[in-house]
Amino acid sequence: MNFLAHAHLSFNDESLLVGNLIADAVKGKQFFLFPEGIRKGMLLHRKIDAFTDSHPQVRHSKQLIVDVLARYSGVAVDIYYDHFLALYWADYSTIPLDTFTPWVYLVLGKNMAILPPRIRRILPYMVAQNWLSGYANPNELKRVFRGMDRRSGDRSGLRHAMVPLEQYYDALRDDFRLFYPELQQYVKQEQMVET
Repeated sequence: MNFLAHAHLSFNDESLLVGNLIADAVKGKQFFLFPEGIRKGMLLHRKIDAFTDSHPQVRHSKQLIVDVLARYSGVAVDIYYDHFLALYWADYSTIPLDTFTPWVYLVLGKNMAILPPRIRRILPYMVAQNWLSGYANPNELKRVFRGMDRRSGDRSGLRHAMVPLEQYYDALRDDFRLFYPELQQYVKQEQMVET
């Protein structure tokens, strides 16, 4: 899953949110430099990723596009799924997306001093371009994929990620719609175990 799903699955808990969104940028012993609540968010992020990577619907989505995107098919599927989450947001949240996303940006901004350098660098772009809400817009997705491909030195092929999305749109959407409620339920159960 990508930024929007990780933010959504933090259940409006600020510490979980920060940890969930910075987890990929925190390596090794750096983990122990953060407060306990944020560490819980990082652990939650890893559990979400593990559940996602092993889920049959996600594997099916990756299989659909692997011929085009090879080893980057998982990255593309994460972003496709954020697209569907943004598009069908009202089915998964009682808080409107245009209320939720400014809150996420505010929480990250309040914690700027402890964010890893990579997250501090991207946060102004995330806010200015409203990445989280923008996932619903295919033109924004194109921009996201082009930017990711550029950052990979044009080696990832992600600039072509809209082609399989358009080709397999219904199947990818259906995979997401089957998968995401199960992920939500899994995260709720994990959070009950934690508390």
